[in-house]
Amino acid sequence: MREIVLDTETTGFEPNEGDRIVEIGAVELLNHLPTGRTYHQYINPQRSMPEGAFSVHGLSAEFLSDKPVFKDIAQELIDFIGNSKIVIHNAAFDMKFLNAELGWASRQLLPKDQAIDTLAMARRKFPGSPASLDALCRRFSVDNTSRTLHGALLDSEILAKVYLELVGGRQPDLVLSGPTAKKTADGTEPLGWRPTQRPTQLPSRLSVTEKAAHEKFIAAFEVDTLWPN
Repeated sequence: MREIVLDTETTGFEPNEGDRIVEIGAVELLNHLPTGRTYHQYINPQRSMPEGAFSVHGLSAEFLSDKPVFKDIAQELIDFIGNSKIVIHNAAFDMKFLNAELGWASRQLLPKDQAIDTLAMARRKFPGSPASLDALCRRFSVDNTSRTLHGALLDSEILAKVYLELVGGRQPDLVLSGPTAKKTADGTEPLGWRPTQRPTQLPSRLSVTEKAAHEKFIAAFEVDTLWPN
């Protein structure tokens, strides 16, 4: 199962009011584990950088001025995401910006149900507790000491670790199962392991002396018992 953990940095809160994406970071997971493959891109928003946004991520308009605009990187982002689920902390925010940018670039929008919201997951799992990324790092002992400013790729890497904990820790797909089944005669896998009766009964662990003592103890009762032997 392939998933993409993704984060964005922006110039503000509302694309409909002129705010734009300035950074995208994403980490590829396979069966809930990082593959080492990532995507990272700074983006020229073609506008000034509000002081409030700069204080969050430290990306200035001057630094971003020679970076590509979103429409020029849209296809490589789409190719990286593919049809995989997108794991995002506060998915409504990032999906709103991604789809606004994709729309302006005349690209197909991302379906809302393609996103997995770790903020919603955390609130369901720990109702009433803080659910920010920093709070979840503290809860799960995930090291975020390098997170002095928000950064899309760093936050994606941290979120990948938090997401793994939210879905069940370091063994998210652990199930109780029987021994590995052997292939059938035609080389195909059977439908699955099923319990069966032992071909031979296990030998008793009682010694002759212990069994005789037990029988003597039971015989001392004056009423019928459920365990005569």
